[in-house]
Amino acid sequence: MNSVSILTVQRLPGYLHYLKGLSAQNVPTVSATVIAEALGLNDVQVRTDLASVSKGGRPKVGYITTELIHDIELFLGYHNTNRAILVGVGNLGRALMSYEGFAQYGLHIEAGFDLAPDLVGKEVAGKPILPLSEMAAFCKEKNIRMAILTVPAAVAQEVCEQLLSCGILAIWSFASAHLQVPAGVLVRYENMATSLALLSNHLAESLNADGNVASSNVASSNVASSNA
Repeated sequence: MNSVSILTVQRLPGYLHYLKGLSAQNVPTVSATVIAEALGLNDVQVRTDLASVSKGGRPKVGYITTELIHDIELFLGYHNTNRAILVGVGNLGRALMSYEGFAQYGLHIEAGFDLAPDLVGKEVAGKPILPLSEMAAFCKEKNIRMAILTVPAAVAQEVCEQLLSCGILAIWSFASAHLQVPAGVLVRYENMATSLALLSNHLAESLNADGNVASSNVASSNVASSNA
């Protein structure tokens, strides 16, 4: 298969979620057009995305739903178990360690790491909270190559450098800081401030539009009354 773009990879989980819903309803086949309409996407884009990860599409038939699910999961590596550690066991860190849904995506958080004495030695959802001083040895023993970062922005780079020294190659960062990493290391940012800004802007524009409509209706009503 040809090289797959990052944007395509980002869309695949959405397709997969929709397809699993169809599978639960025993829908045997599905076309790219149906998926596009359901998800509000361009059908040409969906068809191109699916063709890059599956060769199962057939003219006038589409894809066998279960086979397409398998192909997408295989491409995304969901059939493998990616073991990860989490650094920063605060409220967000504990919530992520407790989330059972990661298993269906092939992700298993082996342990959490923190500096706080009142946290070290405890467990979250059966996973141990260990001191940072043990992180290098743990990663080496368990062959960990992925980390989830949920620490304050002020210490994010320092912790990132510790992760790099442990052999971490992929970092899922929830810290509101840009991380400096060498070539070959991938950082995926989850910036909640950015998401909130987009939502807030959309809400403000929607409310402003509604206000303009309401003002226009009032003005029209006044004009009608004066002409009566």
